[in-house]
Amino acid sequence: MTKLFGHSVRSELLILYLVETLVCFATIYTVLVFGLARALPIDSGGALVAAAVLALSSGFVSSASGLYQPAIWHRFGRVMAGCLIAALLLLVVANLVLGILTPDQAGPARWRALAEVLVALFTATMLTHLTFAAAARGGLLRRRLAVLRGPEGQLRLERELAGRESRDEPFEIALAGPAAALGDPRFTAEALREGRIWGVIAADPALVSADRRLAFELAGLRVLSETEFLEQRLNRLDLSRLAPDWFATAAGLTYSRGEAALRRGFDIVASLGLLLVSSPLLLLAALAIKLDSRGPVFYRQERVGLGGRPFILIKFRSMVVDAEAAGRPIWAGTEDTRITRVGRVLRLFRIDEIPQAINVLKGDMAMIGPRPERPAFVEQLGRQIPHYGDRALVKPGITGWAQVSYPYGASVEDARMKLAYDLYYVKNRSLFLDLLILVATVRVVLFQEGSR
Repeated sequence: MTKLFGHSVRSELLILYLVETLVCFATIYTVLVFGLARALPIDSGGALVAAAVLALSSGFVSSASGLYQPAIWHRFGRVMAGCLIAALLLLVVANLVLGILTPDQAGPARWRALAEVLVALFTATMLTHLTFAAAARGGLLRRRLAVLRGPEGQLRLERELAGRESRDEPFEIALAGPAAALGDPRFTAEALREGRIWGVIAADPALVSADRRLAFELAGLRVLSETEFLEQRLNRLDLSRLAPDWFATAAGLTYSRGEAALRRGFDIVASLGLLLVSSPLLLLAALAIKLDSRGPVFYRQERVGLGGRPFILIKFRSMVVDAEAAGRPIWAGTEDTRITRVGRVLRLFRIDEIPQAINVLKGDMAMIGPRPERPAFVEQLGRQIPHYGDRALVKPGITGWAQVSYPYGASVEDARMKLAYDLYYVKNRSLFLDLLILVATVRVVLFQEGSR
């Protein structure tokens, strides 16, 4: 695991991104300079620029295609489908780049070049990801841990990993013992390094003295508490161990006026762009809603925003009129009969969410943040789940870390799990994490993950 701007990223995914970038760069440059595409009037400098742009874009496009999810690495068909989608998306970028570099060139030569680029991109992406998938299946990417237990005995992470044979699990426990085990020769820095141990996980940081910690770190071993390890591995907070004033030291809540202005500027530009680009789709959706069932096109409902302040949310109506005739809020179910035929399609592709861009323009919401919830649910869940009100420390968003990390929730336990992701975002919020969420949102929409 590697920390980038406060967010923990699996190290093998960073290596995969670097390898994919280099392979795509070499492949595209070779095609443009030595392949059929050399018929285009593009010099080596132009080919260098085109290859660099496509290579740098490859990792983001592959991530949007779901290829950076280790859970799919053992599903050959899913990997191949993701590679094809990634290649097609990169082809759009290639067409734009080649159009800029060779504006006067069109016709058969241009199409032959794009066809060759498509084949090259698909091959490069496929070989890179299949190689990493094979390495993961063979256990080559797995890291070994040494665990120091406290007085309570076995750690939670031990129970989670014990006997687990998941092919996408990046860690395994190689050595475990009580705090007294630090006197055992097997727990010396030299022995752990020889045993290819990645890190030492302690129930309590106080179990490892400053001198011993220094020796471990000098040997290249990471030393983490169980809470730190689980947060970095799962990218969510452990709510049961969260201090009442945890947010006082949250880096995601401390930012300059410049960053605040940049965020607001991004929200305005992105929401306007979203409305303009999707305007034909929005008109079709509005017409379909009107023809499908009686009632208004838009659905307005009170939600809770920044600091607990209420605002009126705007969405496309996806349910029948008076869907809550009983007078009490009801979560949407898997086969909810209140959802209209058009509404089901809108929800599947998240089209019903697009009008929330109006709320972003008004300043009630941001593009990225926790899902805006209804006051009745906030009150109910606030009584049942500690720290639930802490979601209001940032503006709610159209998409967010919980939305792309966990499927739609319709229970208190689902709300608890999504809160763990929401508060992770609040704690580690950064422009880098926002970028990852935007890329992941494309994946969620493309593959209809968690829609209901």
